Formats: sequence, C-alpha cells, structure tokens
Amino acid sequence: MNNPAAQQERIAQMKFSSVYPLYLAKVEKKGRTKDELDQVITWLTGYDIKKLQELINDGVNFETFFQQATLHPNAYLITGLICGYRVEEIEHPLTQQVRYLDKLVDELAK
Repeated sequence: MNNPAAQQERIAQMKFSSVYPLYLAKVEKKGRTKDELDQVITWLTGYDIKKLQELINDGVNFETFFQQATLHPNAYLITGLICGYRVEEIEHPLTQQVRYLDKLVDELAK
C-alpha cells in the first residue's frame, strides 16, 4: 500500500451498508443466496440476522461494525490472497478483519 495510514482510515470509514450490496451481487452472480452470505457474515462476526440488518439500516462504518462484533475464534485460520495481500500477514487489525470478510465472500462466490 502506498500510504497505509490513509488506506486504513478509508477502510475504517467505509459504510458496511454500501459494501453489503456488492457482496450480495458477487455471490448471487455465482448462484449463491443472501442467506448463505448472511451465514458467512454472522459466523465471522457473531451477529445474528436481526443485528446484522440493524447495522446495515444504521449505516455503520467498518470500524463500528467490527468494534461491536465478536470475531469468531477461528477467524485467524482464514488465509490466502486478497487484493494482492496475504490476509494472515496484514498487521492492522481492522484492515485484517475486513479482509477476512472479503476472503470469505470470495470463497462463497467460487
């Protein structure tokens, strides 16, 4: 990343509700469902469907989304490349959590 601090801040302030429809479109294009996407997100974050929908409706950013989450204890086992970076080597916790989610969505869409 050219400016890691600026990139991290941009990710932190990005609205989850603006990214969720992109995740949904990606998985549906590959024949997956909203329920499957929600299952992946709830597994990672510990949210139930009702809380997930509240966060989407409230327009929270990724920083708030992951601050309120209870990350799955096995999330650290998510590995591989996302956006050219190894998920397991990302040092900034929030950026890594967002990339965990990106990786799970990518795997669901395969």
